[in-house]
Amino acid sequence: MAAVAAPVRLAGQDVAALGARLAARIARTPHQGVGVYYRRLDRPDSLLRDADRRFHAASTMKLPVLIQAFRDADAGTLRLDERWPVVNRFRSLVDGSPYALDPADDSDSSLYARVGGTATVRELLDLMITVSSNLATNLVIARLGAARVTATARALGADSIAVLRGVEDEKAYRAGRNNTTTARDLGVLLAAIARRRAASPAACDSMLAILGRQRFTEGIPAGLPPGARVYHKTGWVPQVVYHDAAYVELPGGARYVLVVATGGIADDTAAYRLVADVSRLVAEAAGRR
Repeated sequence: MAAVAAPVRLAGQDVAALGARLAARIARTPHQGVGVYYRRLDRPDSLLRDADRRFHAASTMKLPVLIQAFRDADAGTLRLDERWPVVNRFRSLVDGSPYALDPADDSDSSLYARVGGTATVRELLDLMITVSSNLATNLVIARLGAARVTATARALGADSIAVLRGVEDEKAYRAGRNNTTTARDLGVLLAAIARRRAASPAACDSMLAILGRQRFTEGIPAGLPPGARVYHKTGWVPQVVYHDAAYVELPGGARYVLVVATGGIADDTAAYRLVADVSRLVAEAAGRR
């Protein structure tokens, strides 16, 4: 197990105690790295634990893609109701060679039935987040440009995130040219959306509505009490990484961003349980203050 840094930037005794509880829970699951970013939006409490550790981003890279799309809509350079061709042919970052996505490797197969037809940008963004459609993601990022997505995310404060390419570019993956992120990067972007600073207030509200409909709830949502509202994006490469990045509103009024990024947990179910337990411990601490 890789060594982990002690919790840093704690505010208050209760948060320090939370840091100790999180460290004890994380230590029970063999891993190669766990990054945690917790920041209250309604008070100054924060806890960062290996928040700058770099991970393969997996599908969490879809969060900055979402932001870029809505910023472009704000700027008038795209319309959310315009229709784009649905194709399954993309170019590798390595050498420009063509590749196609396999529906069996995608968490959503519905869009493949529409290849040869069209879909609205709004539909693609919804599929990209709510069911983590890789095909929708590649269609969007091919139009927006990975470099622009990275530049925007960094301008918002996610200063080390790297979005290089679309999904399932196997040549790029084997060459190590992957999308990467840290827990801090994802937390900064979610806080920007929650505070209505990532784009126009209306666009941020639309992004939250989409994030609130995500269907994969085995991580942070599984640790929340009844009545909590969660807006989040997961990312997963089997037995490699599992991440969940969320903005949470508790029934008592606490508002916070929580990101848990994990690497090298051999049992995917153990990764889900770890993230859910971290979420539960954070929610208990936040709900007491």
